Amino acid sequence: MTTPPSLIIALDYPSLDAALCMADRLDPARCRLKVGKELFTRSGPAVLEALHGRGFEVFLDLKFHDIPHTVASAVQAAAEQGVWMVNVHAGGGRRMMEAAAECLAAQRLATHLIAVTVLTSMEASDLEEVGVGGAPEDQVRRLALLARDSGMGGVVCSAREAARLTDDCGEAFLKVTPGIRPRFAAANDQQRIMMPADAMRAGSTHLVVGRPVTRAEAPMAALEAIEAELAGG
Repeated sequence: MTTPPSLIIALDYPSLDAALCMADRLDPARCRLKVGKELFTRSGPAVLEALHGRGFEVFLDLKFHDIPHTVASAVQAAAEQGVWMVNVHAGGGRRMMEAAAECLAAQRLATHLIAVTVLTSMEASDLEEVGVGGAPEDQVRRLALLARDSGMGGVVCSAREAARLTDDCGEAFLKVTPGIRPRFAAANDQQRIMMPADAMRAGSTHLVVGRPVTRAEAPMAALEAIEAELAGG
């Protein structure tokens, strides 16, 4: 399947029917889809099967964080269901990430495995409350380097950290960026946000977009507007 995309549309819906209604209004040649905790908890593997059947590649965004064996087994289960990408929390540490990466390699599963660094809803004060001092970008860098050294193929990060991570980890290291808001959209609850073209210039390799597309009256028109922003730079 060929995709220009860098674009990943977040299907943040409470039911399978609602998610599939939106998927049916999108083009699998123009975007990938993200399935998160609520939708997967309610619908289970059925949502993956339905989206794959419609031709979409799926990022399963469950942010696994547990003991190494449990996370490795969960990542393997996700990959065996054919997902394009799955993630873990880098905060789970080196042994956890290495176990997951080694499991995929041993089973010859091609699913992209990435790590979450610092949630884009978090600011310095939030980190301080959980015992992490310093600026969010410093913690992102620390965890991204650990993720790279532990066999991850990339990280989830803010666009504001992407340029530094490209320097630190290389261009091939994936930088998957939520908190993307095109010119026509509001910021909502994300704190570290950026517009699409700015994020790509900063080094993001994939952009996660939710409400600006999924709450639009014409989702494909919204997606095309984002593509136009990207093309226009």
